[in-house]
Amino acid sequence: MPTLSCAVDLGASGGRVMLGCYDGGKLALEELHRFPNEPVGLGGTLYWDILRLLHEIRQGLRRRTAGAAGIRSIGIDTWGVDFGLLGADGRLLENPVHYRDARTAGSIEAAGEIFPLPAFYRETGLQFMTGNTVFQLFALARQRPALLERAERLLFLPDLLGYFLTGERTTEESIARTSQLLRVEDGAGPVWSERVFETLGLPRRLVGEIVPAGTPLGPLLPESQEETGLSPVPVISVCGHDTQSAVCAVPSGEAGSEFAFLSSGTWSLLGTELERPIADDKAYKYNITNEGGLGKTRFLKNITGLWLIQESRRAWARAGESYSYADLERLALDAPAFRRFLDPDDPAFGAPGDIPARIRDVCRRGGQRPPETVGETVRCIYESLAMQYRRTLERLQDCTGKRYARLHVIGGGVKDTLLCQMTANACGIPVLAGPAEATVLGNLAVQLMAQGELTGLAEARELIARSFPVREYLPRDEAAWQEGYGEFLRKVG
Repeated sequence: MPTLSCAVDLGASGGRVMLGCYDGGKLALEELHRFPNEPVGLGGTLYWDILRLLHEIRQGLRRRTAGAAGIRSIGIDTWGVDFGLLGADGRLLENPVHYRDARTAGSIEAAGEIFPLPAFYRETGLQFMTGNTVFQLFALARQRPALLERAERLLFLPDLLGYFLTGERTTEESIARTSQLLRVEDGAGPVWSERVFETLGLPRRLVGEIVPAGTPLGPLLPESQEETGLSPVPVISVCGHDTQSAVCAVPSGEAGSEFAFLSSGTWSLLGTELERPIADDKAYKYNITNEGGLGKTRFLKNITGLWLIQESRRAWARAGESYSYADLERLALDAPAFRRFLDPDDPAFGAPGDIPARIRDVCRRGGQRPPETVGETVRCIYESLAMQYRRTLERLQDCTGKRYARLHVIGGGVKDTLLCQMTANACGIPVLAGPAEATVLGNLAVQLMAQGELTGLAEARELIARSFPVREYLPRDEAAWQEGYGEFLRKVG
């Protein structure tokens, strides 16, 4: 009898409910429901529509009612850093706020005046990003202290959705490690940083005990059973951070092999796995993060990824020009190479809006001729991303003292064949692309581990490697890309 499990995977632009079927030899997927995840602006604040997401999750689970008796567990993963606040009565005080909301503007600099950033980094080991939970709370403490006074508990989004479904509160390790509220891993397991809470004046009572991935959360509440048509199926706290779920699915070959990965989606996350974190001066200079989960440290860099394409496509649609992703790839191929570059992580691109217009402005300010066509804009984005991947890989190698002979690209970005080829060209090493559904597969793998079907991460990766194909991209035109990289460094810095 195959083992059936449901994975709920929410990204910054959409979500899906997937059914995993494990027959003892291979793992297969069935899509039950896919839905958009669009933030809502109100009163100058950008919110996540968390109740709509809950409704869509329940609808997805309901589509498996006919085979409900076979479902053994459910797991939920989401993007990192964002959270909901519960009051003393257990009710959500307000919709979670989007990490791109403007409330955190200037928070890193303001916090750095209280807690010098080099010391802050050595304490937490995390990359400084304005959307990090710590800076959201710091902004709330300064702007809306009454809200924090009313709050009794903070739940990160996968834990919050798990609470809605089961009534049980927990804090899973991988999602907690995106917050910059924990001490950098020192072998003692996940520990909240009392120093961060005290120095920045944040209420320590908001956070609870941290549990490892694979911990059972609880069965579905009666109302959740009624909404979904399911029995009291247990919800398992999988790796709640979607990046950690995706990394669990890297088909890296034999156990213990070293590799670099690129989780490609709205965000690009390029890194490797380490036994111990690196939080020294060099890692601080490069602003590289140390995140944890399943006994390893993910040493990685967050890079603005396909958000630039996604948001540009929305801008063109608002102007009455509708392009498929295949259209954009074709137009980019027709545009001339290496004419202009940008820093994908330029703050100008952080908020929703007219990204193509902002790209033109950034190019003008940098003394570059701005792109005039859709194809030139997309080519600029793709080439800039590929060059940024190379620069980040070089910095990663500089910190670890290792060289990586291949780059595993996982996540939805593997479908973008042009970007995968450009990444191989820029980095000068083979790119192994796949699986596209890495986050869902990692989610399911942890559920199978919790059920005793798999013995650990190595076996999970072997299962995924034999269940799903990987496409190899070899470097091309290396001399031209080497010259282009030098131009990228000169123009972007």
